[in-house]
Amino acid sequence: MLVTTSSSAVQGVDARTITVEVNAGGTIAEGKPWYSLVGLPDSAVKEGSYRVEAAMKNSGFRTVRVKCIINLAPADVRKEGASYDLPIALALIRATKQAEFPNFARYMIMGELSLGGSIRPIKGALPMAIQARKQGYQGLIVPKANAREAAIVDGLDVYGVENLREAADFLSGEQSLQPVTVDTRKEFFNTRNKYDLDFADVRGQESIKRALTIAAAGGHNVILIGPPGAGKTMLARRLPTILPPLDLREALETTKIHSVAGVLPKDAALVTTRPFRSPHHTISDVALVGGGSYPSPGEISLAHHGVLFLDELPEFKRTALEVMRQPMEERRIIISRARTTVQYPANFMLIASMNPCPCGYFNHPDKECSCGTNAVKRYLNKISGPLLDRIDLQVEVTPVPLDKLTVKDHRAKSSAQIATEVENARRIQGERYAELPNIFANAQMPSRLVRQICQIDAAGSALIKMAMEKLQLSARAYDRILKVARTVADLEGSGTIQSEHLAEAIQFRNLDRENWGELG
Repeated sequence: MLVTTSSSAVQGVDARTITVEVNAGGTIAEGKPWYSLVGLPDSAVKEGSYRVEAAMKNSGFRTVRVKCIINLAPADVRKEGASYDLPIALALIRATKQAEFPNFARYMIMGELSLGGSIRPIKGALPMAIQARKQGYQGLIVPKANAREAAIVDGLDVYGVENLREAADFLSGEQSLQPVTVDTRKEFFNTRNKYDLDFADVRGQESIKRALTIAAAGGHNVILIGPPGAGKTMLARRLPTILPPLDLREALETTKIHSVAGVLPKDAALVTTRPFRSPHHTISDVALVGGGSYPSPGEISLAHHGVLFLDELPEFKRTALEVMRQPMEERRIIISRARTTVQYPANFMLIASMNPCPCGYFNHPDKECSCGTNAVKRYLNKISGPLLDRIDLQVEVTPVPLDKLTVKDHRAKSSAQIATEVENARRIQGERYAELPNIFANAQMPSRLVRQICQIDAAGSALIKMAMEKLQLSARAYDRILKVARTVADLEGSGTIQSEHLAEAIQFRNLDRENWGELG
């Protein structure tokens, strides 16, 4: 008997429908397995036959005594993971006439089986639910742990099941299940932009707060350089709290990526706050940008619409940092393999931190540096010029004096106050780039637009020329200064870039690549 049902496979951050065909009948030859699995399955799919057989037996169904051919179509698409266990088991139950499933074809089904018949969670339930709705399926049957995640898709009945027997009884009509419902907008607005950290808790460091405000307002990348204990990590972790809140479209995009990577928190339906990813400096190239034998999202994609924090930047492998250069420009990563090409979004803000030297105390006001001049230069030169070229704000962080640490500063702005300033500046940029596709902030301006949008007067031209010559800034710093100056003007509500805006932007190039060699 031939039985057909539907499942799904994730490619990139999207899903495609996979047809599961089971043909049962015929005698099993001596010494031969009871099944033949075809359709380009990986090892996890092939091993599913053992899980399926044990789960059926332990769920009260009889084991298969006839030869079965299982086909996963289309046959030229690689099938990965254990999410095909549940549809295969249900199709086998139907093909061996142990139950009737009148509405089998109306559902898309995914789930990993344990040997006891319980159903374990899977990756990518959200894109699979989106695909099920697009293909016109009435409902979706998924593990109970994935039900809320999938239920944010409107117009689709999502049923969360705990074990194989429950799924079979539901399909046969012996048991009724209520579809899981999630009020997507209520879920989104109730938890949006809730953070445990706040800039009001930070003592001193007003110049660094100002730099991060400018970075958030214009979407600029930042590097913080200073000695240990100066507050670099503490400040970086608070950057998401002043970014504009995610809108619903951004939240859905981010949730899809986290769903595919399998990093959504338990019972979560939506990612409602800006992601903050902080990988360890031992991370591999593939883990940072994505890829692998079976491509999966990397840290730069998990930071989509959020912040990627690279602490102790010189300690990262040079190759890992260099592969970030193209994604930082294009805001996406394309991974090509012999059989497939996948694309992951990577629109993130980069904030990096580093010590000024191996011991960490070069230019420290109180502690003496134990590194030689050449050691300082070698350490700073670990950061390549092309990577530094993509970082607009280069900020020196100095330790906060003890008297400022022990006195509460009632004038310190909270994250909410700074976020209001940032949102006002982003609103101005939104109007400016309304007619330009894929440009939402000043940092995303291509060079052809910089001369048009960032026009300066004669006094400004003289100032930036003097700075370029006196500070020995590189030519590549010119556009970066203009972009940052445009953001400073937006924060001040100014329609034109004034000399004071340029002056503030110039001070954030004090670590420009050509100057670093002279720090020693």
